Amino acid sequence: MKITSAKVIVTCPGRNFVTLKVATDEGLHGLGDATLNGRELAVASYLQDHVIPCLIGRDPCQSEDIWQFLYRGCYWRRGPVTMTAISAVDTALWDLKAKIANMPLYQLLGGRSRDGVMVYGHANGEDIAQTVDEVGRYLDMGYKAVRAQSGIPGLASTYGVGKDRLFYEPADAGLPAENVWSTEKYLDHIPLLFDKLRERYGYEPHLLHDAHHRLTPVEAARLGKSLEDYRLFWLEDPVAAENQEGFRLIRQHTVTPLAVGEVFNTIWDCKDLIQEQLIDYIRATVLHAGGITHLRRIADLAALYHVRTGCHGATDLSPVCMGAALHFDTWAPNFGIQEYMRHSRETDEVFPHAYRFRDGFLYPGEAPGHGVDIDEKLAAKFPYQRACLPVNRLEDGTMWNW
Repeated sequence: MKITSAKVIVTCPGRNFVTLKVATDEGLHGLGDATLNGRELAVASYLQDHVIPCLIGRDPCQSEDIWQFLYRGCYWRRGPVTMTAISAVDTALWDLKAKIANMPLYQLLGGRSRDGVMVYGHANGEDIAQTVDEVGRYLDMGYKAVRAQSGIPGLASTYGVGKDRLFYEPADAGLPAENVWSTEKYLDHIPLLFDKLRERYGYEPHLLHDAHHRLTPVEAARLGKSLEDYRLFWLEDPVAAENQEGFRLIRQHTVTPLAVGEVFNTIWDCKDLIQEQLIDYIRATVLHAGGITHLRRIADLAALYHVRTGCHGATDLSPVCMGAALHFDTWAPNFGIQEYMRHSRETDEVFPHAYRFRDGFLYPGEAPGHGVDIDEKLAAKFPYQRACLPVNRLEDGTMWNW
């Protein structure tokens, strides 16, 4: 069997997605997600101009060798554009191999480690009262775990709080919008949110929170300490992850579980965090961390140090990635939880899929491969629309982390 063609499909059914379709001389095809939020066309060009010509004529079953060729062979290793492109190829090849074997992807990875994949939803509101009500709505839908984000008094906008309560999309403008941030206001407000949540719903639901890289290590330690009584499932992205040593200080001062990794691209980005047990959950994903081949290596390393997976799963990945992630989650012995932001109706129609939600869990389905396809004719009706993520400034105008 040989790869005879590969093409990049860019579509925007409510938001931009980049999909790689790899086809063989025996009529089978595999799909990989190549979406890099706000930089979609960079990956599309990387695939079209540099990767696809190297795939033609290769055996699609040699996914390990192809991964090494694309990683080692380009010389300019790592980085989000390169690794997203490699991820797309790798996911498409695993999809193909599972179809060749006529089995769902999780079986090819080693079989089930669990019956269903626990997921968490995103509850957000303009204030504490609205967020508390939104958490209740997710619990009524059957979720066992909910991420809670609230607007901050005195700030016009806050990460994680959107106009639509169910479908939050931060990339919402042709040029980056500018938000204003105050760490002081945030640190005073968030413990009040979780106090109200535990007062209303008790301690049975798993509650999560995302600080979105906006704190210094001391500030993150203070937040983690102030949230300990509310028993969070995790505090996500407390500091910018470039300086991994910052997590040592946080760890010294709080037992609130820590999660990080959605912007990580390789095992080298998280090696020290895992080996020193400075985090509890690694959030690297199929889409940006080298596909299933490389994410398995990250998960295996994490398992040695009692770190569990908690893969990124926002709407900046397509159902193609979600499908692949769910098969990975079903297999991973050290799985923790899977983020699940629901896609729009238009997106679900463009990407028909086998996975289903029931009672707080996602189930990947039994279709051969990862169980997600693309309706190319429908996709063509949604052309690319330039969309950028916001930027963040402190109240005095200083650029800050978003």
